[in-house]
Amino acid sequence: MSKPSSVSVSLAARIQEMSAIADPAAMPKDVDEIVGELLRALEAGEIRAAERDANGEWRAVSWVKRGILLAFRIGQVIDMTAYVAEGAPARLFFFDKHTLPPRGFDLTDGVRIVPGGSSIRRGAYVGAGVICMPPMYINVGAYVGSGTMVDSHALVGSCAQIGARVHLSAGAQIGGVLEPVSATPVVIEDDVLVGGNCGVYEGTVVRERAVLGAGVILTRGTPVYDLVRETVHRADGERALEIPAGAVVVPGARAVRGAWGREQQLSLQTPVIVKYRDEQTDVSAALEAWLR
Repeated sequence: MSKPSSVSVSLAARIQEMSAIADPAAMPKDVDEIVGELLRALEAGEIRAAERDANGEWRAVSWVKRGILLAFRIGQVIDMTAYVAEGAPARLFFFDKHTLPPRGFDLTDGVRIVPGGSSIRRGAYVGAGVICMPPMYINVGAYVGSGTMVDSHALVGSCAQIGARVHLSAGAQIGGVLEPVSATPVVIEDDVLVGGNCGVYEGTVVRERAVLGAGVILTRGTPVYDLVRETVHRADGERALEIPAGAVVVPGARAVRGAWGREQQLSLQTPVIVKYRDEQTDVSAALEAWLR
């Protein structure tokens, strides 16, 4: 975990102070400025909503999440149509909090945003070389590392942490976690391949180089059966569900135990680790590079 700068320490103190004020009308006059400073720091990658410590554990940065919640609290709903249709007759209309408009980019950011209805909210970090295929959405507080592909109809939820060179396939849903502020957001580490129509929710951590086959659903209450290591991976207390590094996960099923369920031949959906990533898996995963 990086050492906080004097600027972030000062910013954290102001946000903690303002978050404790119950009446929005009693907010200091510089509250918009403080929120703007927070969003700029998030966009620059200077601060994050979650950080990995020296032991490899991911922890939420509570004051950052409080700052994002503060942005929602003080925001006034305004007409944002001008952000997307300035200088031309309006055809699309947007009304949202004035503190959280769509984020602006230019060529120097090195981000490829293909036309067709995508949106990236203020306060999201998007690294150089990221490719955004329409329509997709990246929410406030999210971190998307360099070289990542966010494919069509993919969602990166608020405060989700996506590593470098990740492929979020079409329809992938990476859930957001804003509250409680101590809850760790969903984390997808470097070089992970997330298949089409996957859903990763509730603070799940997917370790580096893992592969999630199309249609895999991971939640805090989901047991993941590891056929290779003959164990079951579960969330435990405050510890999130973790998918081990290099694991290849596919949708599976397990039989219902009750007599009536067995009689009806029912089964429950459950993800299954069928192998760990090897050279052959890497070759298959590398095919998506042609899309770039």
